[in-house]
Amino acid sequence: MSLMEPAARFLRPQSGALREEQAEPHYLGQFIPLHYHHNMLMDANRMANFKAAIEHVVFAGARVLELGGGTGVLSCFAAATASKVWCVEFNPDMVAESRRLLAHNAHGHKVEVVHADAFEYLPPEPVDVVICEMIHVGMLREKQVEVINAFKARYRERFGERMPVFVPTAAVMAVQPLQQTYDFFGFQAPIMQFQRVGAVHEGSRELAEPAVYSVLDFDDAVSRDIAWEGCFMMEADATVNALRFVTKNILAVLGRQGDTVDWLNDYLVLPLEAPVGVKAGDVLQVAFSYQAGASLQSLARTLRVSVGRDSGQLRVA
Repeated sequence: MSLMEPAARFLRPQSGALREEQAEPHYLGQFIPLHYHHNMLMDANRMANFKAAIEHVVFAGARVLELGGGTGVLSCFAAATASKVWCVEFNPDMVAESRRLLAHNAHGHKVEVVHADAFEYLPPEPVDVVICEMIHVGMLREKQVEVINAFKARYRERFGERMPVFVPTAAVMAVQPLQQTYDFFGFQAPIMQFQRVGAVHEGSRELAEPAVYSVLDFDDAVSRDIAWEGCFMMEADATVNALRFVTKNILAVLGRQGDTVDWLNDYLVLPLEAPVGVKAGDVLQVAFSYQAGASLQSLARTLRVSVGRDSGQLRVA
């Protein structure tokens, strides 16, 4: 067995790991409280990249739909160039707030805030661009995949096969083994945590380079079922006690430049139920499975690792 050969015969996710009852409530991503929106407005990594992507994709006179508009900031970015923007928001408190905030902005009058369900709304006419940011690490918890899939089905039925451009247009997800410190002033607490992109994480020791486990292209059909079995060559003697999950959202493709506008979510670090001791050169096999939009715990419950000195000698954890 080669290093990159699938580890299916060694590792199996728990049966029933993709069951629908593990998903969190249908409307979870549509009821984010206002104070959390302030945090998103303060997030330069998120805001600058979305603004750049929208400025690239939205052309003069374009018609734009935003699903899950929140404060209306992304719709406002689009309105600087677009002729018309529909901003759909399900939370009545945020509907009122977004209308108030848009009134403070020069192009806010071009944005129509619609109190409606993003799972059901269709604009009165075809649109050129759809913005949808219901995104969590690994496409967990929030309903990006479900919302986009549902929109494409009803849009196709009403307006035909030609789809608008989606922002984001794709997501690339990766995983990485860690030795993670869980000592909090002497209190041992292996709990899931989030890490800021670009920050120094002194308690995290990276034991291998991240491996891509899924690529979602929103221009194509996207399945909610996500599963991976792969392996890492350990770079040092250590204890693997956590996996870091990385999600890079491709907001726009810059064709002429051969580049993309990207946004990295905060990293998600999930502890392993049973830490695994490794030596440099060991092969760490990893497997997990979950559904997009399901709970963080639904992923954590399926994490499985095994380790061996070579591909034929595996120690199961």
